[in-house]
Amino acid sequence: MILESKTAAEVHSSLSFPVYSVSLDEKTTALHDKVDLTVTLGGDGTILHAASVFATCSNVPPVLSFSMGTLGFLSEWKFSEFKRAFREVYMSGAGAGDRTHVLEGVPGAGLTEQESEMGPTGWSSVRGKSMGSTRGARILMRNRLKVGLFAADGTETTPIRTKTDQGQGVYVMNELLIHRGKEPHLAVVDVFVGGRFLTEAVADGIIISTPTGSTAYSLSSGGSIVHPLVPSILLTPICARSLSFRPLVLPSSTPITLRLSEKNRGRELEVSLDGVHLGQGMAVGMEVRVWNEEMRHGKNEWQGGVPSVMRRSVGCEAHEGWVGGLNGLLKFNHPFGEL
Repeated sequence: MILESKTAAEVHSSLSFPVYSVSLDEKTTALHDKVDLTVTLGGDGTILHAASVFATCSNVPPVLSFSMGTLGFLSEWKFSEFKRAFREVYMSGAGAGDRTHVLEGVPGAGLTEQESEMGPTGWSSVRGKSMGSTRGARILMRNRLKVGLFAADGTETTPIRTKTDQGQGVYVMNELLIHRGKEPHLAVVDVFVGGRFLTEAVADGIIISTPTGSTAYSLSSGGSIVHPLVPSILLTPICARSLSFRPLVLPSSTPITLRLSEKNRGRELEVSLDGVHLGQGMAVGMEVRVWNEEMRHGKNEWQGGVPSVMRRSVGCEAHEGWVGGLNGLLKFNHPFGEL
């Protein structure tokens, strides 16, 4: 068992087996080679923190999350179900599915009989080795974004530990945020989509998020809600001066560049990744470049994304947990004034 240093110091005397700790500032790119499963106890913020441990790794171990809060989209399991959860993880042999067939509306096209039983894309269910055909963990591959901060001369200045093992930037699970911060003036940002100039945005800030992050800050800023199985990138302005600058949903393969314009009256913008301040501001002429993470997978193995262990709903569709969480947050058709 590997714990963060602070947690290990609190619990080691209460456990009968050795506890190992790791410094997150030392060689984090090698951590994914030592971890088989990541377990979180808490809410969505705890899961984001766990994902940030692998912000410089293209391979992330599966995440088994137990909800200890009141509301969340990412935590699937109740802690009272921990025995069932661990049994299904270790005894079912779950693998990563292919989202293509669901999105194209061609169920089971090109799949073998065994693969067609694994369920729809993004989710997968491999039959349990010793628990029968109705028991098996499911894996949802959550997309991440790759984010890099660059100086005006094109030099990368991303100030997070090391670069990714693929060369540039760091990975984020929810969103990138640039914001005017304490500056009283609106930010002026040149937005490039797919290498072409889109618009000059004048706003408090801009959010670029994944479908997983669409129910977080982006939603509070008027962005669309996107199911995590839909491969896309969301670009959401925060309090834009022009009412015609609306949130955009773009294909996941679309690169986005945000450049701080020389017209900007403030000194610099604040940059945050998954709710954590980057530690370096964005000055005039600097760029934030965003790419979608490439995801590849085969049978029972994957590269890219955050593999999340999902709770199987007996007799229900796999995505019902997400739908239920959405309804719990927004209270569709709920009368005003009632609790």
